[in-house]
Amino acid sequence: MLDLVTGGAGFIGSHLTDRLLAQGRTVRVVDNMASGNPRNLEQQKSNPNLELRVADVADPAAMAEAMKGVERVFHLAALADIVPSIQNPEGYFHSNVVGTFVTLQAARAANVRRLVYVASSSCYGIPDSYPTPEAAEIRPQYPYALTKWLGECQVMHWAQVYGLPALSLRFFNIYGPRARTSGTYGAVFGVFLAQLLAGKPLTIVGDGEQTRDFTYVSDAVGALICAAESHKVGLCFNVGSDNPVSINYLAKLLKAPATVHIPKRPGEPDCTFADTGRIKAELGWKSRVPIEEGVLNMLNAIDYWREAPVWTPETIAEATKDWFTYLGRQ
Repeated sequence: MLDLVTGGAGFIGSHLTDRLLAQGRTVRVVDNMASGNPRNLEQQKSNPNLELRVADVADPAAMAEAMKGVERVFHLAALADIVPSIQNPEGYFHSNVVGTFVTLQAARAANVRRLVYVASSSCYGIPDSYPTPEAAEIRPQYPYALTKWLGECQVMHWAQVYGLPALSLRFFNIYGPRARTSGTYGAVFGVFLAQLLAGKPLTIVGDGEQTRDFTYVSDAVGALICAAESHKVGLCFNVGSDNPVSINYLAKLLKAPATVHIPKRPGEPDCTFADTGRIKAELGWKSRVPIEEGVLNMLNAIDYWREAPVWTPETIAEATKDWFTYLGRQ
């Protein structure tokens, strides 16, 4: 009963690792710590059923060794965020495309029983319809979105050609305790919580009326386990909350004492909203944690963001100038 979790020291991966261990599984984590953090697994440091290997998923020898004896693979390892992907497309291709290729090849050679790939809703870009179904046109707006989609294409192809028992989950706006606190300007929760701790205004993009399909991390983990326990092969599924909320509403839930508005960015949708009909019908999964409960959980764990960078309108403008330079051409 050995599971391999790539990216298992990351935000979602560490929550998945916790859940698998609680179910009595043995878990081997492979993480190069580019996005992950060992403290995310600190609560499991004395658990004999956890093995942590610091290695790169794009290393064929390391992955062949890591795959030995593995029954199920959860492939979460990836570089994330928009601006760094614009600045470093080669690194993102290596991690997200080559890393997925190497993982698939190792899984195939090991005859694993199941592989679940974590894809991204960013593949839809700015869609034509909401809620957005899996059949929507693929329109990646920046290299991160492109590389995650190319990873999914490989997973689907390996299922088709080689019979690899694989599925892909397209995650929408996952949030929760342990969300990344790196020096990169990224997900809204990490930005807002650090600003709250520092007593700074929350930086709201545009008018704040854009809506996001915020999906709590325990629901995302539940979807991963449903996928691993299913017998479906070669399909992708949206994972969302069924209840998008505005950024202004999020600021209200966080009880922000002050806000400041910064320019709207090109290539960002006004709405993200997953059509979850397929995953409900075929895997029996649905979201369970409402945004109000999830935000309360985040506030109760706010100390995690005490060392996170505190962004201001000025530092955000500097960090995102390549965003406007390149995506503004579209």
